[in-house]
Amino acid sequence: MDATTKVMLFSVLVLFWSCAECNHPHPLDPLIPSELNLVRTIVQNSYPTSNLTFHYVGLDEPNKPEILAWLSSNPKAKPKAASPPPRRAFVVARFQKHSLEITVDLSTRSIVSTKVYEGDGYPKLTLGEIGVASQLPFSYEPFKESLRKRGLNMPQVGCATYTRGWFGEAKTKRSVKVKCHYTNGTANLYARPLEGVAMVVDMDDMKIIGYNDRYVIPLPKAEGTEYRASKLKPPFGPKLKGITVTQHGGPGFTINGHSVSWANWVFHIGFDIRAGPVISLASIYDLQKQKYRPVLYKGFISELFVPYQDPSEDWYYTTFFDCGEYGFGQFMSSLQPLTDCPPNAAFLDAYYAGSDGTPVGLTGILGIKAGTYTNMDEIKEDIYGTLLADNTIGIYHDHFFTYYLDLDIDGEANSFVKSNLETVRVKDHTIPRKSHWTVVSETAKTEADARINLGLKPAELLVVNPNKKTKQGNKIGYRLLPGPVAHPLMLSDDYPQIRAAFTNYNVWVTPYNKSDKWVGGSYVDRSRGDDTLAVWNLRDREIENKDIVLWHTMGFHHVPSQEEFPVMPTLSGGFELRPTNFFESNPVLKTKSPKPVHWPNCTSQH
Repeated sequence: MDATTKVMLFSVLVLFWSCAECNHPHPLDPLIPSELNLVRTIVQNSYPTSNLTFHYVGLDEPNKPEILAWLSSNPKAKPKAASPPPRRAFVVARFQKHSLEITVDLSTRSIVSTKVYEGDGYPKLTLGEIGVASQLPFSYEPFKESLRKRGLNMPQVGCATYTRGWFGEAKTKRSVKVKCHYTNGTANLYARPLEGVAMVVDMDDMKIIGYNDRYVIPLPKAEGTEYRASKLKPPFGPKLKGITVTQHGGPGFTINGHSVSWANWVFHIGFDIRAGPVISLASIYDLQKQKYRPVLYKGFISELFVPYQDPSEDWYYTTFFDCGEYGFGQFMSSLQPLTDCPPNAAFLDAYYAGSDGTPVGLTGILGIKAGTYTNMDEIKEDIYGTLLADNTIGIYHDHFFTYYLDLDIDGEANSFVKSNLETVRVKDHTIPRKSHWTVVSETAKTEADARINLGLKPAELLVVNPNKKTKQGNKIGYRLLPGPVAHPLMLSDDYPQIRAAFTNYNVWVTPYNKSDKWVGGSYVDRSRGDDTLAVWNLRDREIENKDIVLWHTMGFHHVPSQEEFPVMPTLSGGFELRPTNFFESNPVLKTKSPKPVHWPNCTSQH
């Protein structure tokens, strides 16, 4: 997995309650340990064998109308809140080389449906099987011989799994590549790759089914790969002075279970092993209307596509789908207080099911290739990257982040509007101005109308509620202020791009469908691109004045530089959703300023 893509999970120090302890949890709360254990027990009782692995266990969310009906009952205001819909779990498991889709009713403690998946592709890898596959080389004699040939010590070798993708094969096995690195003298596992050696592991039979030792080239040096502050040696740069951010009146937010209130916003935070954090039911309080108004039903990252641009035998398949192949939530790291977050931060715990079904709690590296070069003057061919250090090449690659945004702007029935900024020539020759620009708006009627590549022409993109207007007659809405724009540079018929056709446009809009969540498909590992957002979108369904979902892809093309070695500094990017004629006037003017805080340099008289 491309480790630069790992996101840090804010975890929560609020105690999770079990179903027995809380009669009415929020219907979108993620599964807690007691529920994960219950799911494990129920499924294993139906499949009493060790040949069963859990690849996905998550909340089987109630249908959207059920959630909205529960929400409209306003449980906070009523002495007896309405009961939430029944709690169910959705499970994807591997059993006897088949992928099973199992729905478990937690209230009745029973399986309500089971389906064998018959399509192409496989479920995401689990940490358990990744760990087992990574250990197979050490008992494989040809690999031991490769180490002896290079004079390497086995205890100082670490291995990792790499998904293989799909390149037109008629039939595929559920298999991965395993490549290894030498850790002697470095804490960075990926800094000293054992180039030229690779294995193919069958993940169902858990055995090596292919092996190559194609060539021997020098290992990158360990010197210069240390990045841990406690291990770095002088000389050091200038010593920076610390800064503290405090809120003297206490936190500006409150947390009740997974529901968060901040300023005039309320929203729910969930967790999914595939997507990571999930924000739902975001509403903002309108002071003039004296009520909360919905903005976002649900938002999360649906996929992160990271294709490396080295077409050589040892690298061409390195095209990661981080959510669908590995699981964003599974690879999240726990935040460290005072290191990753300020003193007043609150933490939410998150749990997911391991490969055996037991709960697991959660409380940037560059893609490096070994080479024979030590100076750019020696290079006479395309090395598909940047020479970062002796025998060390940082491979060119891309990062495409695709987000799922189910916007419900003051209600479910919404429309997508593209407001083009167009130049107009002034026809009145008595005026010295020759031109001006104006806004020409188009409302997308079908999915094809809403496919947009950003940067080609100036435009503002809005989701509006066509059924509601301000006093001045403007349709209320929110606009997308896009993140960094990147377009795919691979050919459209290249196999990785077929699988990642959802990156062909920066913006798509589809009618809401509960099952359409993952832009790369439900089963991404070794998938063939036949279950992607680009395929769904070909139906060209109506989207005007409908419950719609906006999909936004942002990203960047990454040309590595020496400043990013041995560890890459943070590169930030993001997008914004901003109200556009949603309020009658500027709501910030009615926000009371906090009490002044004494700062010597600001308040002292000189």
